[in-house]
Amino acid sequence: MSRTRVMIRRLAGVQHLLLAVLVVVGVGRGLGAGDAAGPLLGSTALFLAWYAVGARRAASGRDLADGRGRPGRGLPVGGWWLLGLVGVWLLTVVASPEMVWVAFSLWLLAGHLLPLVHAVVVSVLVLAVVVGRGGHAEGWSTAAVLGPVIGGVFAVALSRGLQVIVRDSQQREQLVTSLVAAQAEAEELHAELAQTQHAAGVLSERTRLSRDIHDTLAQGFSSILLLARAGAATGEPAARTRLLGQIEASAAEHLQEARRVVGALAPTPLESGLVDALGRISARLEQESGVRTEVRVEGEVTSLPPGIEVALLRTAQSALANVRQHARATSVVLTLAEAEDSVRLDVVDDGRGFDVATLGAAQGSPAGGGYGLRASRERLLELGGGLDVESEPGRGTALSAHLPRSAGGGWR
Repeated sequence: MSRTRVMIRRLAGVQHLLLAVLVVVGVGRGLGAGDAAGPLLGSTALFLAWYAVGARRAASGRDLADGRGRPGRGLPVGGWWLLGLVGVWLLTVVASPEMVWVAFSLWLLAGHLLPLVHAVVVSVLVLAVVVGRGGHAEGWSTAAVLGPVIGGVFAVALSRGLQVIVRDSQQREQLVTSLVAAQAEAEELHAELAQTQHAAGVLSERTRLSRDIHDTLAQGFSSILLLARAGAATGEPAARTRLLGQIEASAAEHLQEARRVVGALAPTPLESGLVDALGRISARLEQESGVRTEVRVEGEVTSLPPGIEVALLRTAQSALANVRQHARATSVVLTLAEAEDSVRLDVVDDGRGFDVATLGAAQGSPAGGGYGLRASRERLLELGGGLDVESEPGRGTALSAHLPRSAGGGWR
């Protein structure tokens, strides 16, 4: 049970006890003054019975009134009940003037059950009965008038004040309930957000692995496949021996790279820097395919952050794999250059080229390129850079990747 409900029940208990005490006092004084016992006790019993009807209704959870009333729509249920209670009380006062003591409880009920204007009207009428009956019985005096006036004003003001306190307490409880509900909803949203972030992290990691597998392992297998086909097509033992050696070297290198990818470590070629790594993959392309390669360096590019080195190396690996498999080029030039606060890698070949728009539409990429170029472009975009591809059929291909120097917080 809420604290407000407990407070309301306690206030109701005090009201019941106060009325019982005042009834006992009035009946006792009336009997002591020689008033007729029959009419007094009968009217008092009727009064208590009518009061019990309202008390029972309130105890059952059906409030008699909210204390504010509904303008233009008549009295609330409690207002009519109170008017009936006042009518029965008038019978008790007729039976004995001493029953005016109960007026204090009536004033309390008027302040609680009636709108303010109605409460004032009823309280004034009750006050008039108290003053008139008392003056008629004992004679008019200042105390006989001033005492009931003060009591009536105090009772109505007390009742209205308690009503405000109860209403504020109810509003606070509703606010607390809404805050608790909002907190629970926020916790649910936080859990959903955490789950979404986890799913996004998983998707991001899968994307990274797919790129790394494409740029390293898949390209390594393609190289081994081409070497194996070349070995199967030649009948010279010396050429076969040389090709088998290249296959073995490529398989060993990419096996080590696979272990690096699985362990989420930096790739082996970067242990000695990006320039040396570009030189090694270019030399391997020239050795295995016969395509002349050249690596050029312009500016200070020897102390790049790991993230930039890995992204540019992956881009170069993907580009050289395309040169090997599709370009039919005789030469390719890799240029690593520094331009103000960014780094650029250009890969230019003299191969057969392609229609960038046609290939992009076929692969679902408006910028052009298959999965390798698309993966490279996405990796560079995540780091704040970009990838440009220029090519025409019969005119070769130029690929340019650029990254800001501030993009190398970690490798992906």
